[in-house]
Amino acid sequence: MIDFNYETDFTLDNEEAVANWLSKVILSENKKEGEISYIFCDDDYLHKINLEHLGHDTLTDIISFDYSLGNEISGDVFISVERVRDNAADFGVSFSEELKRVIVHGVLHYCGYKDKTASDELVMRKKEDEKLQMFHVEQ
Repeated sequence: MIDFNYETDFTLDNEEAVANWLSKVILSENKKEGEISYIFCDDDYLHKINLEHLGHDTLTDIISFDYSLGNEISGDVFISVERVRDNAADFGVSFSEELKRVIVHGVLHYCGYKDKTASDELVMRKKEDEKLQMFHVEQ
């Protein structure tokens, strides 16, 4: 089950469409959907989590906590809406497009994709692009 929670004024316009898309992404990776919670927040909220849980004194757009067991993926995905908005402007893409990329990024981590090295990051970007196309097909 995929659910969405809000610690800021932002809300998704299309929760059902996003949840259905993520379910298809998970199946396309031959994984089973467990409990996945998205928590949308602001920079201060996510910065505090980054400091307390990871020891990083930096702003970030996403932090995911992976509770997957075997082939069933589960976890909490925290997304700073402020950071996504700023990154969208920096990358010259719409907020909606950048938000979908960040949303699927968390699930791809649970599916086993990493982004710590340059080569891993290239694979992650390719997977993000592939999964973003799945969303567009549904619309």
